[in-house]
Amino acid sequence: MTDPIRDFIERGGFLVLDGGLATELETLGCDLDDPLWSARALIDDPEAIRTAHRRFLEAGADCIATATYQATFEGFRARGLDAADTARLLEQAVRLAVSARDGFVADRAIKPVGRPRPLVAASVGPHGAYLADGSEYTGDYGLSAAELYDFHARRWEVLAETEADVLACETTPSAEETRAYCRLAAVSHRPTWISFQCRDGAHLADGTPLEAAAALCEAEPHVVAVGVNCTDPGLTVSLIGEARRATGKPILVYPNSGEVWDAGTKRWTGPATAMDWARSATEWRRAGADGAGGCCRVGPAEITAIRGGAISSRTTVT
Repeated sequence: MTDPIRDFIERGGFLVLDGGLATELETLGCDLDDPLWSARALIDDPEAIRTAHRRFLEAGADCIATATYQATFEGFRARGLDAADTARLLEQAVRLAVSARDGFVADRAIKPVGRPRPLVAASVGPHGAYLADGSEYTGDYGLSAAELYDFHARRWEVLAETEADVLACETTPSAEETRAYCRLAAVSHRPTWISFQCRDGAHLADGTPLEAAAALCEAEPHVVAVGVNCTDPGLTVSLIGEARRATGKPILVYPNSGEVWDAGTKRWTGPATAMDWARSATEWRRAGADGAGGCCRVGPAEITAIRGGAISSRTTVT
C-alpha cells in the first residue's frame, strides 16, 4: 500500500486541506436544505461542485474532499435512485474532484513552482450524516461496530475502486464507528484517514477519549493519518496533543468556524470564533499538526490564510 499523506508531507512539508465544500456550494447558489446536503448538488448541479473544488485549489489547498460526505445508498434510495444510479453518482463525485485537480495542475499560469500534485480524498460521512438529525455531534446511534460496518460497506466498496488518493472518514463521533472504519480500511487495503468530531479538548462526541480513538487508528496500518474536524477552532491545540499521545501518524486538523449546528432548525447558530487563521495555522503546526484546513463555514479566504501561516512557519518548526 502506498501512503499518499506521508509521501506528500515528506515532499511538501505540510498538507493544506480545503474548507467547507457545502459552504462554498451555498456561496455558488446551491440549495442544500435537504437530507442529502452537499450530495444534492451531484444531482442538481455537478458543475458547481467542480467550481468549488477549483476555488479551494486556487486558494492554496493541497487536498480536496469529494461531495460524498452525505452520499449513501440509503439516502439516494429515498430520493428514488436505485443502487446502480447511486454507484454512478459516487463515481461521478470522484471524477469531478479529479478533473478539478488535473485541470488546476495543467494550468501553468497558476501552478506554484515546486508545489506537489494535490490529492483527492473520497469523503465518507458518519452514520449520523445520513440520518440528518445532528447525531454526528453525539454519536448516539445505538449501533454496534458490526452494524456500522454493514452500513458503510457498499459506499466504501465503490469509493475504494475510484481514482481517489485516500478515503477520508470525517466527523467520526464514536469509538464504534472508528472500529468499523478500521476494519473497512483493512479489508479494502486502501489508505484511509479517520477524523474525529470532539465535544471538548480531549473527548469524542460520544465521550471516548481522543487518545483511545487515536490508538485504534495507530493499530491499523491502512489508517495513514488521524484527524480532528468540525470542532471549535479553540480546541485544536489541545486535541493535537491528545492525539499525539497515541499515534506517530500524521495529524490533520480542520475545525469549523466555531458556530454550533442546531439540528432542529437546520441552521448554524451563535457567533463564529474570532480567528486569525494564519496565526492559528502556525500554532497548530508548532503543536504537532502535519496538515490543516477548515470545515463548515470556512471558505477559500481562510484556506489562503492557513496556507500562508503554516507554510511560512516551516523554517521554524521541527
